Amino acid sequence: MSEVQRQKCLQSVTRKLVVVTAGCLVFLTIFFYAVNPSEAKRTYLVSYVFMAGLIGGFVSIQQRLPSLGLDELRELSNSWFSILLIPINGGVFALVLMILFLSGILEGSMFPRYTHSAINHDDLVGSFALWLNSTFPQSGPDIAKLLFWSFVAGFSERLVPQIIRSATQNLQETRESEDDETPPVSET
Repeated sequence: MSEVQRQKCLQSVTRKLVVVTAGCLVFLTIFFYAVNPSEAKRTYLVSYVFMAGLIGGFVSIQQRLPSLGLDELRELSNSWFSILLIPINGGVFALVLMILFLSGILEGSMFPRYTHSAINHDDLVGSFALWLNSTFPQSGPDIAKLLFWSFVAGFSERLVPQIIRSATQNLQETRESEDDETPPVSET
């Protein structure tokens, strides 16, 4: 009887994951293209990044489902919130990873390179809007790298938090070494 329950829970969770993921994809598509048809030719790369992370989260949980116990499956099958949270976390992590690429915190031949517009300090709001609309990976392979890493950010939910922890630890170590190198101020 427990194998039958397990299969029912697996099917329920899978159905909910498909509905949530497809719903998010449809919503984003409608939001970015149907709401502003005059700008339909514009590419909303941020939405593609989020979608790739969302799909990565979906694939990750789908691969983990068979190894979950019956109690965990039951809980997941009864909770829309838990189902919704997994893929959406993947999308959010993909966006954070994109910011890490844009900022230059993560660089190298395996990561996308970007073309950045200049910032006009007399018009920060306008410059920021221009930056959002014009900052784009330099080439087709850079777009592919961005989408690949976005999928990975969703698939491997520990990747982005580990990068953040590592960057924080490096910053703390740098500060501590700078403090050690600073000569003491003598009073005269």
